[in-house]
Amino acid sequence: MKEEFKQAIENAKIEKEIIKKSFVKLKQKKPKDLDQAFESLHTKVFQKIDCLDCANCCKTTSPIFRDIDIKRISKYFRIKENQFIDQYLFMDAESDYVLKQSPCAFLGNDNKCSIYEYRPLACREYPHTDRKNMHQILELTQKNTEICPAVAKIVNEIVLKYK
Repeated sequence: MKEEFKQAIENAKIEKEIIKKSFVKLKQKKPKDLDQAFESLHTKVFQKIDCLDCANCCKTTSPIFRDIDIKRISKYFRIKENQFIDQYLFMDAESDYVLKQSPCAFLGNDNKCSIYEYRPLACREYPHTDRKNMHQILELTQKNTEICPAVAKIVNEIVLKYK
């Protein structure tokens, strides 16, 4: 991982309490304004950051695999859904299917996903900073600052903007 990415994540860890307090204030903003701020910064930051230079999300966390994801990926592998589940997944404490291992079994040495076209919805939507109703997922967004340098940069600018 690039040094600047490591630094962004480290800064987010150091400023965890500041971010948490700022997010309490952000929940009082108009949801539409917050959504626009996140979406604008998401676009700006991802013009400069290439996920293939990092892939920390794939190396450290697991997406949730919904039934439709399992069905699609199993079909791609030409195996039964139960075989896919047995080989790659387990059910976590929240009764969600997640990966058995980290880094992701589908992550290549080049940080590319070997099932990119078939990947779970959670992977497609990650890091969730360009969606509507951001006020509903601020806790998740804070957690993602410690995983994704792009989220750390977006949140840093949001916190500065709304101080």
